[in-house]
Parts: sequence; C-alpha cells; structure tokens
Amino acid sequence: MQTTILKMEKSIFIKSKIENINKVEKLVDEISEEAKINSEIYGKMLIATVEAVNNAIVHGNKEDDKKMVKVEIEIGVEDNKVCIFIEDEGPGFNFYDVPDPTTPENIENIHGRGVYLMKHLADEVIFHGNGSKVEIKFNI
Repeated sequence: MQTTILKMEKSIFIKSKIENINKVEKLVDEISEEAKINSEIYGKMLIATVEAVNNAIVHGNKEDDKKMVKVEIEIGVEDNKVCIFIEDEGPGFNFYDVPDPTTPENIENIHGRGVYLMKHLADEVIFHGNGSKVEIKFNI
C-alpha cells in the first residue's frame, strides 16, 4: 500500500537581522524543490516571502535582534495551495491604510511597496490580528 503525502510543513524562527533573510530563501528553495513547484510560482513565492520577512524585520520588529520572526510554509496537496505565514513581535499596523505606491502622490514614497508586491504576486494576502502576522497564499 502506497501512502500519499497530503500536507508538507516547515517553519523557522530567525532573529530580526536583514542578513537572516537568506535563511528564509533557503527554506523556500527546499520546500519548493521537495514539492516540485514550478519556477513561475517559485519566483513569486520567493519575492513575496522575502518582502514580508523584510517588512517584519524592519517595520514590525524595528531590526531589534532580540525579537524573532517566525516563518511557516504549508503545502496542501489536496487543495493545491501553498500558505506562507510570517509573524513578527511588533505592535502591528493598520493594513487597511497602506498607501498605493503606484499613485502619482506616492511614487517617491518607499512605504507600501512590499505589501503592494505581495498582493500582486500572491493569489491571496491576509493580515491577521493587529497586522503582525500575514498569510500569503499561492495556488499550485
């Protein structure tokens, strides 16, 4: 009798230092390879995840290396989805009030670009609670 893997999960905790983003990149690489995710979705996952982790480190945890960022990746074979959760220890933010970086008045503003990228690369982006946890979903 052959068993089928219905769900794959991996997670890591990193200190809030920009150089730790490479650990998250390796996690996305590993799980993408194991799940045989196509290169187009892999690229979107990698960029969106790196943006979310960068936001968690810089904006959420204010680069305080005593604070952690948790990254969880779940792949559901039955529902053909990849769910990536990124959570920081910061106070959160008003995710309903993120400026659109494509409007003329915000074109020079650096704020909002990461959230904009995540929303345009992922199939779904959900902020939980106070905004210190984001869920990024990709259909595979």
